[in-house]
Amino acid sequence: MTDLLGLKHPIVQAPMAGVSTPELAAAVSNAGGLGSIGIGASTAEQARGMIEGTRARTDRPFNVNVFCHPSARRDTAREAAWLAHLAPLFTEFGAPVPETLNEIYKSHLDDDEALELLLETRPAVVSFHFGLPRAKSLAAFREAGIKTMASATNPDEAARIEAAGIDVVIAQGIEAGGHRGMFDTEAHDPGLSTSVLVSLLARRTSLPILAAGGIMDGRGIRAALELGAAGAQLGTAFILCPESAANDAYRAALRSHRAYDTRLTTAISGRPARGLANRLILHGIAPGCPPACDYPVAYDAAKSLHAAAAGRGSDAAAAQWAGQGAPLARELPAAELIAKLVQEVRGSCP
Repeated sequence: MTDLLGLKHPIVQAPMAGVSTPELAAAVSNAGGLGSIGIGASTAEQARGMIEGTRARTDRPFNVNVFCHPSARRDTAREAAWLAHLAPLFTEFGAPVPETLNEIYKSHLDDDEALELLLETRPAVVSFHFGLPRAKSLAAFREAGIKTMASATNPDEAARIEAAGIDVVIAQGIEAGGHRGMFDTEAHDPGLSTSVLVSLLARRTSLPILAAGGIMDGRGIRAALELGAAGAQLGTAFILCPESAANDAYRAALRSHRAYDTRLTTAISGRPARGLANRLILHGIAPGCPPACDYPVAYDAAKSLHAAAAGRGSDAAAAQWAGQGAPLARELPAAELIAKLVQEVRGSCP
């Protein structure tokens, strides 16, 4: 994988839309890993700024991640029921319940502008979450010399990734923070751990495997390599780096006892995602709770609620994504963290 992607070390910083920054991605890439930025929640103009900002800080390869989710299924009754369930929280934080919700993020499947931007700027790597792009888009990426990666949460998704001609499969275990990369949220999720998923894929795919989920140090990376992975993707491990966009409340929560309690929830965005437990997450799993509306419509409600709570100094509705290894996060500059991880992989650190 290092040869394929032009890396010195088989370490990838996860894209983490909303947390990753050009500064973080460039620092990781300059240190020999693969830095990443996530543009799934960005406009084309914002995405261009992030890509150009990263390129201005590094001449090394970096990854740009996009979301390939199906369009939201709009259901007026379901959305009204979800807003009614959230109403007590809106009241608590002194805000009116939104009258309507919007589909606030475009899918890469429907975003020709983002595709054209990627083909124009040609980052070394483009990765996909929530599914796969159209075959025509993949062919265009290949023709442009862009390497591709995609997330799989089970062997069936990995088989589809390989059949599509993608270069690297990201084996995302249930421990991972942020959104599950499930192609179909209605399908049964076996909830495979990173170690089990990597072990299964090592027997079934010829693609390089990037292990993701619960990996926080060099020992975790080394274990993934011994199971058959070609590299490891770490996200939560980089949140406390000064180059990340995590705000003070997020950082404080990650340093606190709250880091020991992460929950997989649809309550924030409408898709399963793991984050630090808070009022919104717990409210979203209360007895009798209706199903959240589709992604990213539910996110619109959560962002409105978060704005109201934040205005009163509370992070009760914040999307503080974190994996199960959150208590192991270290507060180091990104380049120092990469150096530390490499030392640990080599066994030269306790």
